[in-house]
Amino acid sequence: MTATVAVNFGAGRRLARRFAGHRLALFGAVVVVLLCAAALFAPLIAPHDPVELDTSLRFMAPFQSATHPLGTDEIGRDTLSRLLYGGRVSLTVGLVAMLTTVLTGASIGVLAGYLGGWVDALLMRFVDTMLCFPQVFLLLVIAAFIPPTLLSMSLIIGLTSWMEVSRIVRSEVLHLREQDFILAARALGASSGRIMFRELLPNAAAPILVAATLKVASAVLMESYISYLGYGVQPPLASWGNMLTNAQGYFDTVPWLAVLPGVLITLTVMGFNFLGDGLRDALDPRLTLNR
Repeated sequence: MTATVAVNFGAGRRLARRFAGHRLALFGAVVVVLLCAAALFAPLIAPHDPVELDTSLRFMAPFQSATHPLGTDEIGRDTLSRLLYGGRVSLTVGLVAMLTTVLTGASIGVLAGYLGGWVDALLMRFVDTMLCFPQVFLLLVIAAFIPPTLLSMSLIIGLTSWMEVSRIVRSEVLHLREQDFILAARALGASSGRIMFRELLPNAAAPILVAATLKVASAVLMESYISYLGYGVQPPLASWGNMLTNAQGYFDTVPWLAVLPGVLITLTVMGFNFLGDGLRDALDPRLTLNR
C-alpha cells in the first residue's frame, strides 16, 4: 500500500512539474482561477447591485468615479458590477454545459467502444447524424422554442456538443478493452457495467479531462453568441453576451461597453484553451516516456 502511494505521489509530482513547464498553461490556469474567484465572490466585490440604475449617470466613462470604476451603461447601471455578475452567469453556463457534454459523450462513447457490434454501429451513426448539423444553427433553432433560462441554456449547449467527446472516449475504450486488466476483470466475473464505468472510464480520464477544459471555453463562447443574438439569457440578468447586445448600438460613441465584456470572453476562452493544452501535454504518455 505504501509503495503504491509513493508511486502515485511520484507520478503526480512529475505531472505537476511537466505542467509547470508549460508557461501558457500556467497563464491559462491563473486567468481561469482569477475569473472563477471574481465570479464566485461577486456579491462581495461588486460595488453596486447589477440591476440598480440611475439615469442621471448614463454613459459614465471608466476611471472617472471611485463609486463606478468602470463607468456605467446606457441606463446608468454599474459596469463593473454587471461584468462580475455576468461572469457568474457565463461561467456557470460553461461549467454546467461541460458536465452535460462530458456525461453524455462519455456514456455513449464507452457503450459504443465496449459493446461493439450493432450497438457501436448504431451509436456512431447517430453521432455522425448529429455532426451533420452545425452547432450554432442547431442551438438557435432549439433556443427559439425553449424559454431561455440559465439551466435550459446550459443543457441546450451541452446536449449539442457531446459528439467529439463520445468519439474520443470510444477510441480510448477500443484500445483499453483488450488490455490485461480488463481480461482479468472479465475472468473474475465482473459485470459489463462495472467494467465500463469502474475500469474503462477511469483509465480514459486523461483525454476526458482535456476535452472538458476545452468544452468549457466552447460553451462560454456559445452562450455569448446566442445571448448576443437575443436567444440566450434575458435581461435584466446580466451575461457577457447580452452585455455585448446592449452595447452594439453605442459602439461608435461609448466603445468600452462592448470592449470590456469582449475582453473577458476572450480571456476566458483563451485561459481554458491554454489550460487544456497544458493538461494534454502533461498527460501525454509518449512525452512521459521521453522525459
